Order: sequence, then structure tokens, then C-alpha cells
Amino acid sequence: MKVLEDVLVIGLGGNVGDDDEITGRFDHARAALLELGAGQRSAKLYRTGAIVRPGSAPQRDYLNTAVKVHLDDGVTRDQIYMTVREIEILLGRDRRGEARWAPRTIDLDVILWGTRSFHTPELDVPHPRWAERLFVVRPLIDLFGEDSVIHGHRLDTLAMQLADQRVELVSARW
Repeated sequence: MKVLEDVLVIGLGGNVGDDDEITGRFDHARAALLELGAGQRSAKLYRTGAIVRPGSAPQRDYLNTAVKVHLDDGVTRDQIYMTVREIEILLGRDRRGEARWAPRTIDLDVILWGTRSFHTPELDVPHPRWAERLFVVRPLIDLFGEDSVIHGHRLDTLAMQLADQRVELVSARW
């Protein structure tokens, strides 16, 4: 499946609270993303091991998924960035005092926006490490199909290369 230029993919993750609390925040985020565009599709829900700083304490597993949004005409990257950050704040995330790779109530990442590629101080598109993380690749397969090519990477090939990363299906619908 070809990635359309008006398609935005937001990755969702969280590991603070129980599964119902986390998926509740995901539901709120998905509803808030309607501000950017009405056409949405959600990937399956996965459980993944937390990425932790070497030498730090273990963390609870994450729940991860992604939402594909067909953007309304005229949406800008500033609007995308501000909307994503506002959703995080409203759902309990405070980036100012948080350490990298710390537990998260919610983490929203812009994974891709069509075939665009750019870097600003606030936003990198596509996400710079998307192709290194099976918990991102699996939801992309759900949204676009395993034979899709995104930014030069065939998704099924990436999934095979990343097969040593633990990603467990929790639910096909959430």
C-alpha cells in the first residue's frame, strides 16, 4: 500500500498504570487527534519491553500502538507538534522534569507524515529510530501492510531483522 501525503502516523506508548488506564489515555489521545483530521485507523495493541538506560532499574512493560490520521487540508507541522504536545500534557505527561527513558503515562511520537523528511528543533520526521524498533514496525504493518515500503524500508524485511525484540499482541482492537 502506498503512503499518501496527507497521512500522519502517531505512535502511542505508556507504562504507568494498569492496562485499562493506559488504553483509556490512548482512547483520549485518539479522540483528540481528530483535531488534525477525521479519517482515522488504529493499529493493534502490543506489549513491549521498556527501553531503559544501562544501569537503571527495570520498568514495567509498555503498551504500544499507532494511529493513522488523514490530515485536513492546510495542517502545518507546527499544528501537529503543538497538538501532540498538548495531548500529552492533558493526559499527565510533564516533559520538563522527566528523564530520558523514564516511565511514561503517555508518549506520543510522530512516526511519519506521508513521504516527508525534515528536521527541526522540535520535530524529526520520520521519527529517527522508527526502523530500529519492532514496536513501531508492527503497528505500521497493521496500518499499511507487510509488503509496504516506507522511507526505503520494506516493512516485512524490517520485522524479520528486528525479530529478537519482544513484541506481544495484546488485542486486535482497543
